[in-house]
Amino acid sequence: MGASPTELPSVSVIVPTYQEALNLPALVERVERVRADHHLTLEMLIMDDDSRDGTEEAVAALGRDWIRLIVRRENRGLSAAVLDGFRHARNEVLLVMDADLSHPPETIPEMLRRLREGADFVLGSRYVEGGSTEEAWGILRWINSKAATLLARPFTRLKDPMSGFFAILRSLPETAAPMNPVGYKIGLEVLVKGNCEKVVEIPIHFSQRFKGESKLSLREQLLYLEHLRRLAEYKFGDWMRFLEFSLVGLSGAFVNLAALTLLVWFSMPVRAAVAAAIFIAMLSNFVLNRQFPFAYAREKHWLPQLFGFIAASSIGAGANYGTALLILHFWPLTLRFPQIAASIGIVAGMASNYLMTRYVVFKKP
Repeated sequence: MGASPTELPSVSVIVPTYQEALNLPALVERVERVRADHHLTLEMLIMDDDSRDGTEEAVAALGRDWIRLIVRRENRGLSAAVLDGFRHARNEVLLVMDADLSHPPETIPEMLRRLREGADFVLGSRYVEGGSTEEAWGILRWINSKAATLLARPFTRLKDPMSGFFAILRSLPETAAPMNPVGYKIGLEVLVKGNCEKVVEIPIHFSQRFKGESKLSLREQLLYLEHLRRLAEYKFGDWMRFLEFSLVGLSGAFVNLAALTLLVWFSMPVRAAVAAAIFIAMLSNFVLNRQFPFAYAREKHWLPQLFGFIAASSIGAGANYGTALLILHFWPLTLRFPQIAASIGIVAGMASNYLMTRYVVFKKP
């Protein structure tokens, strides 16, 4: 016997699509059955990225007044489509699911019940007790899912944050930090930036795609890594930027040595080759710093930033050298082991470079 209308909140089911026309009739049929059996106040928002595969005709043929098709022609992508769906939704709960029938619509009432009981993020999970995946899922796909889950460990202890089937209260995105996800793991973005505290995983059976081809590609997997980097910058702030800055500096050392080796091999005088290699490494560091830890700085012209970066690096070199001299002067033991003084100088120079780069060269508006 179905629940009464007062027991479950109203829900907007958000379905991001790209070339999923073949799956929509079966998906709508199953959602409609759940809607009727549980007397749900339910709307479905099909957020289509201009598929041009018959999606518009398929939705029109279904003739359901509780379905809205929104064709998106700008800023396309799964995560952007979901965020757009949040803005268009009218009901109390926002529920996100895939169009390919891998997520079971029959779980929707249980997800709504958990939100009614006080959860602020409910996730359909393959990996909790009672959850499962299709037998034909394949070992490689399973490994990929587990690896992605492991990479998300610094942000959540959930067993299946990659599921993509989740429900939240409509108020959560309104109070969350600004979201700027890339790729397809919007659930992880909502979880982290929504500061969700009471998170519930409920078991689901994760089915094989009903019709059509998977959209998961190498590009999407690389975008997932970029998404994790952005979340790390959000959660760990300047510590993460300093780590990225340090890794860029380490890459600069390799560039320096490689350039020096190549220039000497081409018979450039050693002193000139050393100077040229330092400059090449500086250029490499500038490009990588502007691409990763200080990506926000790309909005401004690069040339003034380059001159500022070279000046800041020179200051860092001075800090490195000056610190090493001070250590040698006040700690006589290091005269026997100058590597100690040099190492402390490198750290001081790196810190100086970071502070100058972060707050002067690539200063946020």
